[in-house]
Amino acid sequence: EVQLQASGGGLVQPGGSLRLSCAASGFDFDDYAIGWFRQTPGKEREGVSCLTSRDGRTYYADSVKGRFTFSSDNAKSTVFLQMDSLKPEDTAVYYCAARPATVISYDPRQYPNWGQGTLVTVSS
Repeated sequence: EVQLQASGGGLVQPGGSLRLSCAASGFDFDDYAIGWFRQTPGKEREGVSCLTSRDGRTYYADSVKGRFTFSSDNAKSTVFLQMDSLKPEDTAVYYCAARPATVISYDPRQYPNWGQGTLVTVSS
């Protein structure tokens, strides 16, 4: 059974940093693409960053490029989203998701496996 466990959300001031983690189990990590998505009330789920586990290539939405860093520890089947220079508009519930493919997608409908969300609040 594919399982994803996200953690690391919290309250942070603008300009601050948070590191999200997503522990994966139940599948061959190297054969999956992992994505981070976020959602605010009344809005569609938005792709933030994606990583192809096999080669470690990362992709970022323009809204977070230069501020967020997606990394992985393949030995531990865990991925991380380092979020720096956070802005109030980054406030959202963040989700990690996995798809059995080695190409990325920002379309949440392409991801059959989801972890529970972790809330990130950026506020002074």
